[in-house]
Amino acid sequence: MDRRTFLSGASIAAASVATACSSGQESEVASPNVQTRRTRRLRMVTTWPANFPGLGTAAERVAEYCNAMSNGSLEVEVFAAGEIVGAFEAFDAVATGTADMYHAAEYYWQGKSPAFNFFTAVPLGMTASEIMSWVEFGGGQELWEELGRSFGVIAFQAANSGHQMGGWFKREINSLEDFRGLRMRIPGLGGNVLRELGGAAVALSGGEIYPALQNGTIDATEWVGPWNDLAFGFYREAPYYYGPGFHEPGSALSLGINADVWDGLDSDHQAIIRAAARATNNISLAEYPHENARALDVLVNEHNVQLRSFSDEAWLRIGEISEQVVADVANADPLTRRVYDSYMAARRRGREWARISEHPYFTQRERVLGR
Repeated sequence: MDRRTFLSGASIAAASVATACSSGQESEVASPNVQTRRTRRLRMVTTWPANFPGLGTAAERVAEYCNAMSNGSLEVEVFAAGEIVGAFEAFDAVATGTADMYHAAEYYWQGKSPAFNFFTAVPLGMTASEIMSWVEFGGGQELWEELGRSFGVIAFQAANSGHQMGGWFKREINSLEDFRGLRMRIPGLGGNVLRELGGAAVALSGGEIYPALQNGTIDATEWVGPWNDLAFGFYREAPYYYGPGFHEPGSALSLGINADVWDGLDSDHQAIIRAAARATNNISLAEYPHENARALDVLVNEHNVQLRSFSDEAWLRIGEISEQVVADVANADPLTRRVYDSYMAARRRGREWARISEHPYFTQRERVLGR
């Protein structure tokens, strides 16, 4: 029996079973239950502009997957930053019940606990695949839930923008001295590193960055990478594009849910939301490298963007500062210490594996291909 015949036969068999059962009492009871199940509607706020590539569309994907997998019994409506609450107000909106869910970057909540940084990115931290491994299999999710529940929220990975670029600069950065007095949009612990270098870190949501760069409020900005940076047009204001970035080697984005709302969901709806978040996370890991490569070609060949790298001197100093900045965070409270210890153990494991796998492979690939 070939595959087509088998599938056709299976379909007929399933239809026959359904027809036979339709005359039975069990089916007569079950059918009305399916038809009359109350639709659960949830409102999601985000920290992104509406339908912004990769970020805003990731939030939309979560909603679409939830709606589709639940066959309409779970409806998620997405609101961009500013439509219900401002970008940096999303966490409080969900914690207090003004909204049910958020899609964001957890380091935006570092004012509540510095431990949130570890669930987005820390300077010289883990790459996208490494942080994904830690959260899923290394105890990260359990610590994240413990942290979030203390504020009335539970969160999951729900996209990752991959390795981020170092940023857009109006002037070249040739030495450590060039960081002094530099006003740069850079959130999270990366901002702490910049301050130690003598610069001024400014926290701005995505929609606020370009006007600030245009009017001179800031001298430089990081955002994500070529795909998202091209969408905002930063190249018009800052011609020097530095990479790679030290501050966000793999930026995990999150789906946060009010803890009471989560606990009140049926188990199948909880499973659907988890699956939707994972599916969105996985698709973004494929989407970002593809779109970044295409956008980089446009930036360089159509807009004459000048690519630059930080000096070895700068990297060494950034490395020293980064380790101290991240270590200092661990002293905030016992839970943050546990998150830090778990994260660092996972980073060590990841480094050992990468040392004998990806790193030498990339080196040899470049040597063999000659580019």
